[in-house]
Amino acid sequence: MSAGNPDYRDSGLVFPKGFTFGSATASYQVEGAAAEDGRLPSIWDTFSRTPGKVWDGDTGDVACDHYHRWESDLDLMAELGLDAYRFSIAWPRIVPTGTGEVNQAGLDFYSRLVDGLRERGIRPVATLYHWDLPQPLEDAGGWPVRATADAFERYAEIVGSALGDRIHTWTTLNEPWCSAYLGYGQGGHAPGRHEPAAALAAVHHLNLAHGRAVQALRATSTGSPEYSVTLNFHVPRGEGPDAAEAVRRVDALANRAFTGPMLKGAYPDDLIADTAAVTDWSFVREGDLTAIAQPIDVLGVNYYSTVTVRMWDGVSPRETHDGHKGAPEGTAWPGSSDVVEFLEQPGPHTSMGWNIAPEALEQLLGSLGEQLPGLPLMVTENGAAFDDAVTDDGRIRDEERTDFLRRHLTAAHRALAAGVDLRGYFVWSLLDNFEWGYGYAKRFGIVRVDFDSQERTVKDSGLWFRELAATGVLPR
Repeated sequence: MSAGNPDYRDSGLVFPKGFTFGSATASYQVEGAAAEDGRLPSIWDTFSRTPGKVWDGDTGDVACDHYHRWESDLDLMAELGLDAYRFSIAWPRIVPTGTGEVNQAGLDFYSRLVDGLRERGIRPVATLYHWDLPQPLEDAGGWPVRATADAFERYAEIVGSALGDRIHTWTTLNEPWCSAYLGYGQGGHAPGRHEPAAALAAVHHLNLAHGRAVQALRATSTGSPEYSVTLNFHVPRGEGPDAAEAVRRVDALANRAFTGPMLKGAYPDDLIADTAAVTDWSFVREGDLTAIAQPIDVLGVNYYSTVTVRMWDGVSPRETHDGHKGAPEGTAWPGSSDVVEFLEQPGPHTSMGWNIAPEALEQLLGSLGEQLPGLPLMVTENGAAFDDAVTDDGRIRDEERTDFLRRHLTAAHRALAAGVDLRGYFVWSLLDNFEWGYGYAKRFGIVRVDFDSQERTVKDSGLWFRELAATGVLPR
């Protein structure tokens, strides 16, 4: 463990000049205006309107109404002193059918948003895909089919041509692990399928979409943006006599299935062997791995919690605490679901039931720094949901969230001090929003949203983060 407070509650730590302090959102979670200005349904519109899929029947139809309130939201970001804002572009606003005509109204919205950020001195960090696949593409097979990667390449060309003169950082995909495994394997995310082989095909076509999109963005962006992808890395901890084997299997499916082809030009041999009974990987064609392994300028790292795993003995009752809402008949771990057991994590926990382990963020950043020398890192999501209470004076004293942020930023600073090339930290999330399968029941924001009135209130955690962004020094 690093020097300093053993519980990661340091203060007074000074971040280097130029370190980015930002916040993040995603289009379906905040925009609303689901059927306005030419936007057509995404898989999350369809999924959330399906009875029983989302808590209390919530949808993103209105969400935070950011589509109409973007100017005041940008003013709020400026008041918080954010260096950068990580947002996602809704594919169904740009190419509503996925492959057909371009919707100029959608491009105009993001052009205004980008210009508004730049006018306020906030760097635009744009994610092309944060899970809102146009529904017609899913109807044609979705990410398990190759044509979806073809459509994504064209979408990237369109957006790159329209916005590539002003974007600071392009991010191709957000958390393809979730898109592939939760969407097509476990079924807890849109489109809600339970097909292990399709999940692995989706892994490959998402990887392919990333590589092709980087090429398309480079070809069309007339500015000098940086290029990135954001992965949600799993930090597995093993138990039992075969702990190392359990950790290896999780690491292969969750982490190296993406870093292998994207950053090293090959799928890991052990991943192929682990999944041989599920698929023969014949969807990988000649030239694909070269297309996928495009140089990037920064790697986005999303981190929330750890997992604890062990090899199942095949006899005793199994635990399945994988930390994700979803149908029990599905699995996010094709090829390993029958042999790896996910154990309940000891507390403390956030209201999502995820354990709080800031030391694992330091370990993860250190490990990535060693594995990928020369590739800068950026924490693109880190944050926590808690049950916030509004006091009589209208204040939100969210001490638990502030403590969470302080501890994880301490971990990030320790990684920096150990020599990791970490360029910044984006807190998730700017606003309370639609939290996927949990609807509006879970609040991650450093700004509270009253979903009846749409009033925004900066929480104490937001005031704390504002002080950090202004001074570059970790507050008490």
